[in-house]
Amino acid sequence: MHSPRRIVVAGGGTAGWMAAAAIARTMGRTVEVTLIESDAIGTIGVGESTIPPLVTYNRLLGINEADFMRATSATFKLGILFDNWKEPGHRYFHSFGATGKDHWSAGFQHFWLYGQTRGHEQSYDDYCLELIAALDGKFAHLPDDGMNYAYQLDSTLYAKFLRTMAEGDGTTRVEGKIANVELDGESGDIAALVLESGTRIEGDLFLDCTGFRALLIEGALQAGFDDWTHWLPCDSAIALQTESIGPAVPYTRAIAHDAGWQWRIPLQHRVGNGIVYCSRYLGQDEALDRLLGNIEGEVLTKPNVLRFAAGTRRKQWHRNCIAVGLSGGFMEPLESTSIHLIQRAVLRLLRMMPNREISDRDVAEFNDQQNEDMRQILDFLVLHYKATDRRDSEFWRYCAAMPIPDTLAQKIELFRETGRVFRKNEELFAENSWVQVMMGQGIVPRAWHPVAEKLSDDELDRFLGMLRQNVTRTVASLPEHAAYVARYCGIQQPQPAATA
Repeated sequence: MHSPRRIVVAGGGTAGWMAAAAIARTMGRTVEVTLIESDAIGTIGVGESTIPPLVTYNRLLGINEADFMRATSATFKLGILFDNWKEPGHRYFHSFGATGKDHWSAGFQHFWLYGQTRGHEQSYDDYCLELIAALDGKFAHLPDDGMNYAYQLDSTLYAKFLRTMAEGDGTTRVEGKIANVELDGESGDIAALVLESGTRIEGDLFLDCTGFRALLIEGALQAGFDDWTHWLPCDSAIALQTESIGPAVPYTRAIAHDAGWQWRIPLQHRVGNGIVYCSRYLGQDEALDRLLGNIEGEVLTKPNVLRFAAGTRRKQWHRNCIAVGLSGGFMEPLESTSIHLIQRAVLRLLRMMPNREISDRDVAEFNDQQNEDMRQILDFLVLHYKATDRRDSEFWRYCAAMPIPDTLAQKIELFRETGRVFRKNEELFAENSWVQVMMGQGIVPRAWHPVAEKLSDDELDRFLGMLRQNVTRTVASLPEHAAYVARYCGIQQPQPAATA
């Protein structure tokens, strides 16, 4: 047996406890995990909307779904409803499911596009189970994972849930603020973290989960940062929570305004709300007034004001330090990727866990893969701002005129000319995601794959009719989402005090 590797996690919150829980459970007694956090330092705590890979992450760790959802007041999520993005008053839905049925040579959109020329006027949306179920407020687990879903959860409660799990698997939590990052004079690696109390914690591998402060990866090791605000100009957010005034729906809302957008995320016990905006075009007081004027239910918390810069750390693994979460980079939560990027970093580290010496090849591969993840997600987010008919404010005129990455330009023009989308290198967002957002934002292909024309009119009628019928029949059989959540993982609601 090798000596246990000493892994030190700097910072708690969602990132720190996701990392500690996964490493402790996966690596067992081959490692010693120590997590440092201070109760005096708050966490961002607004990453409440997730995407389907979190379902897999929890399963990998052996987490009981109902217990997890009950502990985090979670609801199910089938996608995101986008209001006012293409133009004011317009809406579309980005679902997690597949639409229709693909042929191996061409996606379903090609058959749908051809069908539009043959008298089939039904919306592309009508062929997606998750989309129709979401808008009808329905949900259930289906056999063979027949419904793709994620969660809307309280991320602070998720961190607490994972803390209990990580400590049960041997993680040691140390309370305190980090006062100094001590570097090895010869190697330049991190040797230890020194707390304000004087406690010195040595380690072999350090995970920087200190959020935007990036105390280790940037403060001590100066890994560098690539600023992407010229593509994602929103740099501010205000978050608050409100009372629920009706049954929780199984989707998140992203409502565009003249300088950014607003989120609405329904949990079991409350609703998460926030406004994301560009401070060049909207002041903080105006943003707060706008948020307060567009919420439902009584406000439960004080506004949480955030400032950020979209971008990525040039090296997310540098020397013996790995950035996890906001310390590694940030892209606004438009497509709910914040927790996913934590997950990707943690699982990638576990696959590349050093045995003795840290391999420079591992470090280079890790950084290449992390950078590719970030850039692919960047393209998808920029798409929402670029592909729009809005010209009603300085913000939207800036977005319409801004140059975009060549990779995104290729994807848009390829789809516009041919209807094709190609997914590369384990890209997060699937073909159907790109199709739904591009068509939802007004990009309609001028052509389709010729294989669609192989179907006769009768065959096309039967094919499209069968798909719509299956969606309609399945959705009709589903229970209401809120009722299903209450039975499956409902939290205990506080009871009114007894009167004398």
